[in-house]
Amino acid sequence: PKLRWFAEELPALPVVAAGSLLEFTLADHAFSMPVGRAAYLHLHPLSFAEFLLANGQGPLRDALVAWQWGQEPTELEHRTAQTWYARYLMVGGMPAAVLADLELGDGVAVRRVQHDLLATFRDDFRRYAARVDPSLLDRCLASVAVQLGGKFVYARVLDGVRHRAARKGLELLARARLCHLVEQTAANGLPLGGEVNPRNRKVILLDVGLLHALLGTPATQVFPEWSDLAPRTRGALTEQAVGQQLLAAAPYWEEPRLYYWQRGGGRSGEIDYVVQVDDRIVPVEAKSGSSGGMKALHQFMFDKRLSLAVRIDANPPSVQDVACSTTQGDPVAYRLLSVPQHMAWNLADAVRTGG
Repeated sequence: PKLRWFAEELPALPVVAAGSLLEFTLADHAFSMPVGRAAYLHLHPLSFAEFLLANGQGPLRDALVAWQWGQEPTELEHRTAQTWYARYLMVGGMPAAVLADLELGDGVAVRRVQHDLLATFRDDFRRYAARVDPSLLDRCLASVAVQLGGKFVYARVLDGVRHRAARKGLELLARARLCHLVEQTAANGLPLGGEVNPRNRKVILLDVGLLHALLGTPATQVFPEWSDLAPRTRGALTEQAVGQQLLAAAPYWEEPRLYYWQRGGGRSGEIDYVVQVDDRIVPVEAKSGSSGGMKALHQFMFDKRLSLAVRIDANPPSVQDVACSTTQGDPVAYRLLSVPQHMAWNLADAVRTGG
């Protein structure tokens, strides 16, 4: 009602509205906004590039932007960027958490802020009570953290909860921007959203800091070493942070969407993310370390007859021409760009210059 009053009574005064309930107000059938009177801008937690700027690392950020294929980063440059990225994975991009890290530099303080933010979001669930049970929303949010990295299974939200209720709870959280749905695409052509399977979804959270709060990853005055975290946790943090940066890199005037690909016919094999860069489809494999299998990527490249793929991992940037066979024995050849995790936010430029 307040938003409607501003729109009707103060037409010459620019008004900015935000909040977790804004999407529901706009979706209300009784609410109307005159055509051409509103612009919708999509904001995200800080990307790694913005995190560097907040920490006074503008020269490092500029060096990452200016990097081009064919240049070999020094070991010191790569190690420095990886060190800052490791901290970003622990702090995340929520402004309050970044500020706490800047002012205190204390892992416990940052975790406290992350838990406080999570508690605030949970308290807000009571305002959704007319739409769905707040306790179910809480379980859905917790289940997103547990299932992150795989297909979201509604039956795992809570014993006895019907599929339809769990689905409604998840979609409500997505509408409130506490999480983002990653849709399964057939990736047979553009746009990627033209062929999606609404029954299969992966889900990531708003911010990697919320993932820490939900999983309960520890922190003392210093953050834990990456190698000390469980492999499953490292994989979830990596997929969350990469997806988060891909979302933040989208134009702010477009509704951000993420996609993944999965083999059909009951056969295993999945591509973490599939993105559109200009007029090309690009598969993206996200690895938490410096190695890992690529059988699914080989199959995808063969099936879709594509020429360029991206692997995001802990290695320095590199380009290689892959020539191999799929698990079915089919020959496949393509160009593979290896992009460091700390450059995921600039993936589009890496593809344009390296492909």
